[in-house]
Amino acid sequence: MIVHLVHTAEVHKATFDRLHDEIAAGVTIEHHVKEAWLARARGDDTGRLQSEIADYLGGLAGSVLCTCSTIGPMAEKTGALRIDWPMMQAAARAGDCVLLVYCLKSTAHPSRLLLQRAQEEANLSQEIVELYLPDHWTLFEQGRTDSFVGAVAKDIKAAVMRRPDVKAVILAQASMAGAAEKLCKLNIPVFSSPRLALQAVMALGGVKVS
Repeated sequence: MIVHLVHTAEVHKATFDRLHDEIAAGVTIEHHVKEAWLARARGDDTGRLQSEIADYLGGLAGSVLCTCSTIGPMAEKTGALRIDWPMMQAAARAGDCVLLVYCLKSTAHPSRLLLQRAQEEANLSQEIVELYLPDHWTLFEQGRTDSFVGAVAKDIKAAVMRRPDVKAVILAQASMAGAAEKLCKLNIPVFSSPRLALQAVMALGGVKVS
């Protein structure tokens, strides 16, 4: 079985290689890094980008996981699994108020719609509180990962203190996953997407995962 992982940042390769070794080392994974796709999705080139994504992903033999939340809706139209879908399915059952966190404005709309779809599928309703952290994205782009996840975690802690009714935190972008380890003392679920998504795409191919 081959699983194709489509990224818009080089740094995600290492994240998924580590998870691959833990979850199903016998499965072949291939990385496809398309950094320009994110920039184009954040601009006004979405029409041509959709066609390009469809052509590219359509030529891949095997299961496909799109690890970018922003281009996820376009990748899903070609049959790819969106990285945040398994996470949103789990988060939809987490309580009546959830905190949706993101650093890119382009992530907000697709993430919100996907969470609402998961809520409808589960026949549940939740209040969605959004936390937009645009100032931290530069740290990620500069490769300062520790500083990035630390800043994200700090602001999430402050937001949960302001909203004690929040029952779960959703890290809408895969780049934020490292912040989950820094939030364990919140004593509420913190959902990140990489592990859940890799488990799900392998399960779709009939692979038993840990």
